[in-house]
Amino acid sequence: MRDGEFKAKLNGITHWIRVAGSENNTIPLVVLHGGPGGNHYVFERTIGPLLSNSRTVIYYEQRGCGRTSKPSDDTNYSIDLLVEDFKSLLRWLDVKKVDLLGYSFGGELALEIAHAASEEINKIVLSGPSLINTEINKMVQITGFCSVVDHQMYRLMQDVLNKGLNIDETYNKFWELVDSKSVDLLLFQNQDISKKNRKMWEESNLKNTGLMFKALQKNPVAIPLLERLKDINHQSIIITGVFDRNTGIPISTLIHKELRSSEIILFNNSAHFPELEEPEKFNGTVQEFLDRGEEL
Repeated sequence: MRDGEFKAKLNGITHWIRVAGSENNTIPLVVLHGGPGGNHYVFERTIGPLLSNSRTVIYYEQRGCGRTSKPSDDTNYSIDLLVEDFKSLLRWLDVKKVDLLGYSFGGELALEIAHAASEEINKIVLSGPSLINTEINKMVQITGFCSVVDHQMYRLMQDVLNKGLNIDETYNKFWELVDSKSVDLLLFQNQDISKKNRKMWEESNLKNTGLMFKALQKNPVAIPLLERLKDINHQSIIITGVFDRNTGIPISTLIHKELRSSEIILFNNSAHFPELEEPEKFNGTVQEFLDRGEEL
């Protein structure tokens, strides 16, 4: 294993992969980005270098995301396919075990991977994990938007709430209404950090097509993840910003309650991206957890 950027065909899709900190010779920490449909551009330029100062870090972007090729069929996304892509990555890396760090949807995917490939996973770090197809996750975002938008946007949202729509319809209507300012207020407590984040989003020229999210909504897993979490025995930490209005404490609490070996660590000055709003604390928390009893 050596540092650098690579292109590798995994499960029929050419994936973008980056290795950093290989000289540290630790159990590789594979980072799973959010979205669904996001990328690692911001992470690898902010918190990533702190992590790779003392750990071997593996980035890869999921099918149809960032710098990875998209499937020929726009509907060819599913949790099962994402898990098989990951298993193919493990074979390419040629390692026995890896740690996982998943943020937002990447946290949900990390749990799916740990459930499906238990023997290959060592420890799990979840940062603001999601449960994208649950009503409670949608309600968290609905109430989150209402708590931060300006008066004009709030009135528009109140009109939607007064229509008596179901949760899915209300959720979709809210996302049709919101502008970039509202999204930044939802995702960040510190708006100076949100501006830096949005600037990096723009300079990356990497777009979320929305195709993965639509496909995962239309084709949910047969048995919801929440009902399978009790089968996951890996040591896990759940990092959650107390101001997280996107997934937040309710989702982290649900996951923590069902996992057999987990702890929640609250970040008091963060919203959905504690790795950006409190990077030093985030790095220290992750390093300390992964260093506990580490064996190669």
